Amino acid sequence: MLKSIFTNKSKTLKKIRKHNTANREALSRIAKDYATLGSGDVENAVKLPTGKDGKKADLNEWLSVNTIDFFNEMSLMLGSLLEDEMCTSKTCPEMRAGPKFKYMWADKVKYKKPVNLCASEYIDCLMTWVESQLDDEEIFPINSNNFPKDFAKIIKTIFRRLFRVYAHLYHHHFKQIEQGSGDVHLNTAFKHFILFALQFELIPENELGPLEHLIKHLLDKSSKASVSKINESKSNS
Repeated sequence: MLKSIFTNKSKTLKKIRKHNTANREALSRIAKDYATLGSGDVENAVKLPTGKDGKKADLNEWLSVNTIDFFNEMSLMLGSLLEDEMCTSKTCPEMRAGPKFKYMWADKVKYKKPVNLCASEYIDCLMTWVESQLDDEEIFPINSNNFPKDFAKIIKTIFRRLFRVYAHLYHHHFKQIEQGSGDVHLNTAFKHFILFALQFELIPENELGPLEHLIKHLLDKSSKASVSKINESKSNS
């Protein structure tokens, strides 16, 4: 469970996944080079990159690489930002994102019908489920780009569920995370995540409600930063 893992801040919630081909490692580096914590060009980091030959990268490869990287980021973040006893069955008896949004868990395996779980157990089940998707070679092929026909649908489900973790953290633990000086890490990670999700329409608009004001704020800041860069470029030309 989360509690036993969060007692040691050097641990992550789940094992960090590695990319298994040179091409995917290269794609991951492209995104990370743009989105370096605190100083990166996140808007460019989310776009489908173009190779030296002028061709766009394969969309499924790009989705695959970034999904793994976002999972790793979430695992690291949960292992480092949440203090022991911060998210327990007593503090968070339900998986919520504020008073209006409550999430039930179902995975069609252990929980075939939606059940009410405390937030820590819900997040643990969610991360375990995502991990099982990443480990399934029929979904995330190792040495080929033969992705399944429903790959985009699976990716959307992963992103929808990861978004719920961010929503819970912001609504119920942000003050505690801020007190531990982890707010910059959280904000930077979420900005990268949500801009990528919006770029490829991975989360339905009606599910963004818990963080709609934060998302609008981040988009406004990104827009202003882009204008500032354009003006700076013009003034230096």
